[in-house]
Amino acid sequence: MIYITQLIHVKEGKEDVFNEFESLVIPLIARHNGTFVLRLRPEAAGVVSSSIDVPYEIHLVKFDNEQGFEAFMNDGERKKFIHLKEQSIRSVILIKGQIVAPVTSRPSIL
Repeated sequence: MIYITQLIHVKEGKEDVFNEFESLVIPLIARHNGTFVLRLRPEAAGVVSSSIDVPYEIHLVKFDNEQGFEAFMNDGERKKFIHLKEQSIRSVILIKGQIVAPVTSRPSIL
């Protein structure tokens, strides 16, 4: 299992274009054995500490394997909409990872 976290900074005034892009490409994730785990729009007031601008959105997506992620990135239908991404996104920090400890349904302080 591979996890992808993205911190997405959108160009000012291009939020609607970004949202259109997302509405078109998020459904394609499942085609490549991926799951959209979390989509979050953080508020500046909720940031305790940061050395970067507060992202417009934070995404967490999981794929069964690296090949699924690569297939999603190279999906021909997704590529049709890349112009919307380029118009609307200022920068993305992409972090790849994996679970290092099992996720439990019990409350945890970490």
